[in-house]
Parts: sequence; structure tokens; C-alpha cells
Amino acid sequence: MNSTTQKATATKKTFTSQPLHIAYSILFVAYLVYTGLTTPDLKNWALENTLSLSLVIFLMAFYNIFRFSNLSYTLIFFFLLLHMYGSQYQYADNPFGEWLKVELNQPRNQYDRLVHLGFGLLLAYPMHEVLRKGFNVRRFYSYLLPMEIILSLSAVYELVEWIVADLVFKDPQRGMDFLGMQGDIWDAQKDMGLALGGAFFAILVTVVVRMLRREKS
Repeated sequence: MNSTTQKATATKKTFTSQPLHIAYSILFVAYLVYTGLTTPDLKNWALENTLSLSLVIFLMAFYNIFRFSNLSYTLIFFFLLLHMYGSQYQYADNPFGEWLKVELNQPRNQYDRLVHLGFGLLLAYPMHEVLRKGFNVRRFYSYLLPMEIILSLSAVYELVEWIVADLVFKDPQRGMDFLGMQGDIWDAQKDMGLALGGAFFAILVTVVVRMLRREKS
């Protein structure tokens, strides 16, 4: 991390003087507790939320080392809400996904697809911000690497998800429900593709906005 970033970090406001960050933290904890108390499957909820809690712990640990913009914190917050709502039920039985299934005449509950799309769409920009502002990565690579990281993390997630399903759920059907395949043999590949597509779109928007701002200035 360069000296300019380190100096800027030293002058950052404390957590208690950041009302937006406090509000997001309170809402996250409240919604996490709510989904935990209302879930019909506590084991599934706990397993799914290891991702949410790991991300929050990471953000807390590095809060005074690297401070994201409010835009990035907002994007991360919405992804956490999206994922936590998914963890409240089996993805294949998610109520919002069931509503979409009926309204859009879909053959399956698509909520898991929505979360994978959101993973790329909502987290690519924060990754770009870390690379550009935290590590001073060249602009081209700060656009390219988030897409590669999203794709890599998606692949790792699918592998971990498979291992957990195989070890935790002795009933093959419960394991399949946890994976959210719903009979689709290409489920993992489609999930990774959606995450990559979401990341590409987020980075494309970032590039276009930067170009428009440069033209105005």
C-alpha cells in the first residue's frame, strides 16, 4: 500500500462518526437475527451464512487499514441482504423466486441465479476500488482483475458447496436441495457464467462513467 494511501488512512473518520456505516451494521445484524429466527432449516441457514459472516469479519478487520467508498459499502450491503434472504430458505423454495417462477412462467425457482448475478454485479466495483486505490494497480488491470477474481471465487464457491453438501447432508436429496440444482446438470456452470456477466456489466458501467466524467472535465 503506497504512502499516500497510508496517510489518507490515518486521517479517516472513526466508525462512530460514520452514520451510514453504523446504520448498515445495525440493519445487517437485525436482518441476520430475523432470518435465523424465522428460517425453517437452521442448519442450511448457518451453512449459507458462513459467507456473509466471513465477509463482514473481513471488512471489520481491515476497516482502519482500507476504507471503501460509501458506494462500495452500499453495494456490499445489498449483496449481503440478497444472500441472507436466500439463506432464510432453501434456494429452491425461496418465496421471491417462487413468485418470479409463476409471474415469468419459469421452469424453476431462479433466486439462486439472481444471487450469483448479484455477486458479480455488486462486488466487482468494490474489488476494483481495492485494486486501484489500495494497491495502485494500473487502470487496465484494475478493470480486468475483478472479473477474473469473481470467476475464480465463483468456481471455488461451487467446489466448497459440493464438498459441504457431500459431508454434511447424508441424504442425497437434501444435498441436492442445498446445492439448489433443481435438476439442472449445468447449474454450477450457469451460476459462474452469471457471476462473470454481472461483473463484466459492473466494470463496463464503471468505465463508461469514468469516460463521461473525463469528457466533462
